Amino acid sequence: MAEQDLLLAFHPQETERRNAVLATDGSICSDAAARCVAAKWMFKDIFTVHVVHCVPDLTDEKKRFASKANIAAWHAKENFRAMQSVADILRSAGVPFELHGLVGFAPERIVELAIALEADAILMGAHGQGAFLDAEIGSVAGRVLAYAHCPVLLVKAAGRVS
Repeated sequence: MAEQDLLLAFHPQETERRNAVLATDGSICSDAAARCVAAKWMFKDIFTVHVVHCVPDLTDEKKRFASKANIAAWHAKENFRAMQSVADILRSAGVPFELHGLVGFAPERIVELAIALEADAILMGAHGQGAFLDAEIGSVAGRVLAYAHCPVLLVKAAGRVS
């Protein structure tokens, strides 16, 4: 874990657990993935859900205008803000979870975390921007699907069409 990474944990009961990674961007799509976990139709009580959000690192040019402490505080604040609603959903359902605020290229950091945790699956909300936009600007979900060592489940928010 990098120096600026954030980790908070909520474990209502301790047993030997398995791991799932839930990548969030703070959107309703991520909340939909959290609600699937909270409903426990997919992951039963033996799982700890590792909620992850990744902010891009600042360029060296921008880093010159702020202290390391201020940059780290900004990274932590942005990560926490993006993970807040997913954490609230999981906490209210009694789902054990940990928050991981990361910095860097999101697809790469999500897959690295899943490997480090020996995760059984990665869950993500799917925005469904369409094939053209995904090809043109890229898709975090698409890149995670391409590089993940474990199954990736994409959850689309109800009412969203691509």
